[in-house]
Amino acid sequence: MEWNLLNTEEQLQDIIKESETQPVLIFKHSTTCPISGTAKSRMERKWNADEVGNLKVYYLDLLQYRPISNAIANTFGVEHESPQVLLIKNGKSVYTESHFGISFDDLKEAL
Repeated sequence: MEWNLLNTEEQLQDIIKESETQPVLIFKHSTTCPISGTAKSRMERKWNADEVGNLKVYYLDLLQYRPISNAIANTFGVEHESPQVLLIKNGKSVYTESHFGISFDDLKEAL
């Protein structure tokens, strides 16, 4: 699994643009939360690049970049949760899940 760091609000505009030609996943992670750590680990263990094609994955450290998390909530019209994944297609969040609901199989289905 290849993480792309999300660490500026300006990247949100890039993500929207990217999502017009390929799906984009944002994984919002709290580095001190055991639930978040478990969700991230489960995603990494199950990850199979062949099954998700050209999906680009962004990783956001919530503790270090909380204003970006707030901007994500505003930009994509979702409630902030942690951990949380958002699947972005054509500039819109088409799938979001949090906590132990985060699942590679569900993500594949949403693609």
